Amino acid sequence: MKSKKQKLFPQHRGILEQFGENIKLARKRRKLTTTQVAERANINRTTLYHIENGKPSVAIGAYFNVLRVLNLHEDFLKLAADDEFGRKLQDLDL
Repeated sequence: MKSKKQKLFPQHRGILEQFGENIKLARKRRKLTTTQVAERANINRTTLYHIENGKPSVAIGAYFNVLRVLNLHEDFLKLAADDEFGRKLQDLDL
């Protein structure tokens, strides 16, 4: 089964690119090389390169493993944690 290429609107692509840049900066602050992070995350360096560039084709598990290596995996729980809009929609149904 062939996987579909993920497509993003340009304004949304920028968010993913910023996420990748944040990961790259976190790696550099910890003075870890791309080889070290890739080995510890059990991915190849090319995948890490794609993550640091915010490529949407990389599996979310690979992103998570890199965050784990950088000890930022708890930040993963912050994604979509505050669903203010969804709560307002839910309240309208009550």
